[in-house]
Amino acid sequence: MRVQDLLKKELIIAHLSSRDKAGVILELIHHLTSQVPGLDAQEMSRVIQERENLGSTGIGEGIAIPHGKMKDLNDFFILFGRSREGVDFQSMDNKPAHLFFLLLAPEDSASTHLKILARISRLFMDGGFRKNLMEATSADEIYRIIVEEDNKYT
Repeated sequence: MRVQDLLKKELIIAHLSSRDKAGVILELIHHLTSQVPGLDAQEMSRVIQERENLGSTGIGEGIAIPHGKMKDLNDFFILFGRSREGVDFQSMDNKPAHLFFLLLAPEDSASTHLKILARISRLFMDGGFRKNLMEATSADEIYRIIVEEDNKYT
C-alpha cells in the first residue's frame, strides 16, 4: 500500500501552529475530525497518547510518526503536518521534529499498519525529500512532493 493511496490533500497542514508534542497531536486529530465527521477525537487522542507512553514516535532527523490502532475504525487515515519552528517530540536524537505523519489504523490491521509505517520511514530516509518538504510553500506542493517520492518505490 502506498502513502498516496491514503493521504488526501485536505489532510495536510502546511503550517502547524502548536508548539508542543501534545498540541501537535491534537491539532492533527482535530484537523482529521473536521474533514471526516463521525470520528471520535477523544478516542484517537487516547490511542495515540497510549502509544507515545510506550516510547516517543519521534524517530530523529526532524521526523515524528505518531500512530495507533483503534477499535471500531474501518479505514486507515494518514495526516501530514509541518512545523517550520520545530517541536520537542522527545525524539531519539533529541532534536526538534518538523515533519509529522499521523497514522490511524483499524485495530485488527497489524500487518498492514506495520507496512505503512515502514513505507513512511523509507520516504523519510531521503534527505532531499525532507528538505523539499521543509521548503514547500503550500499543502498542494507538499502533496505533490510526497506523491513524487512515493512513486519512486514500488
